[in-house]
Amino acid sequence: MNIVAIGEILWDVFEDRELLGGAPFNFAVHASRLGHEVAFISAVGDDERGQRALRLTAELGLSPRLVKQIADEATGAVTVLLDAEGQPSYTIHRPAAYDFVSLSEQERVAIAASEPSCIYYGTLHQLSARAKSLTRELLEMFPRARRLYDVNLRRDSYNPSLIEELLQLATTLKINDEEVVAVEAMLGTSCGSLENFCRAYSDKFGWDAVCVTRGAAGCSVLIAGEFAEAPGCQVEVVDTVGAGDAFAAAFVHGLDQGWPAARVGDFANRVGALVASRASGVPFWTTQEIADARNR
Repeated sequence: MNIVAIGEILWDVFEDRELLGGAPFNFAVHASRLGHEVAFISAVGDDERGQRALRLTAELGLSPRLVKQIADEATGAVTVLLDAEGQPSYTIHRPAAYDFVSLSEQERVAIAASEPSCIYYGTLHQLSARAKSLTRELLEMFPRARRLYDVNLRRDSYNPSLIEELLQLATTLKINDEEVVAVEAMLGTSCGSLENFCRAYSDKFGWDAVCVTRGAAGCSVLIAGEFAEAPGCQVEVVDTVGAGDAFAAAFVHGLDQGWPAARVGDFANRVGALVASRASGVPFWTTQEIADARNR
C-alpha cells in the first residue's frame, strides 16, 4: 500500500527519559516496517526537540520530507505517567507545531502521483482547524482510498460533535473497548455487546471494517460482515505506549492482504503485544519475529 498518515509527532516525556511518539507517527513507523510506503504529514518546531525528531524519524526509516519546521512554535510534547501495570496517562501540551501542518502545491502533486490507497487520521490532531481542513482535503482528493480513523481519545482533546464528524468520514475504524463506551455515551446509544456495536455502527456510518482492541483479552473484528474474536497474546508488558498504534498498522496490513477477520485480528494482536513487551512506542522489531511467535 501507499499510505498517507496525518497527525501529531511529539515527545513522550517520562520521568527519566524522552521518547519520540504521537499515535500517527507511531502508526507510520510500524506501517513502514510492514513494507508499506508511508507519506507522513506533520510539523515540528524550529527548536532542539524538532531537530532531534527529524533526525530520529529518518533513522527509523520514515521519510521526514513532509514534516515541516514551524518557527515560533514548540515541538509537541506530552508528559506520560505509567501506572503499576504499565498503562499510560497523558498531559498534552498545546498549542504545538503539529497544529500548524501544511502542504505546498508541489507536495500535493507528489502525493497525488503516489495514488494512496489508505489515509490515516486520529482525533487529537483534528482539534486544530488547519489540521482538520487539510485532512478533509486529502480525503476528498482520494475518494476511493481506505479512510482509517484511529479514535485514540485523550483527556480534554475531543468533543462529541468532532467525534461524530470523524466517524462519518471513516471507512475503517480502530477503537478500544473503553472508547466504545465513551462513543456510545456521546451518541446516545447502547448496543449491548461489542459485536452489536460493530454491526450497528458499521451500518450507521458505512464502514467496511472495524476492530475493537481489548487489551490482554485480544480484539473483536468485523470485516465485510464477518465477525471474529481473537484472543490476546501473553507477554511481559514493559509499557503499552505505541502498542495500539502498532496494532492499527497491522490491522490495515491484514485488510490489504485480504485475510479473513480472525487472521487479521490474530496478526494485529501479535504485533501489538510485541511492541508492548519492549520500551518505546517504536521499538525495533521484524516481521520474522511475528511469524516465529505465530508458529510456536
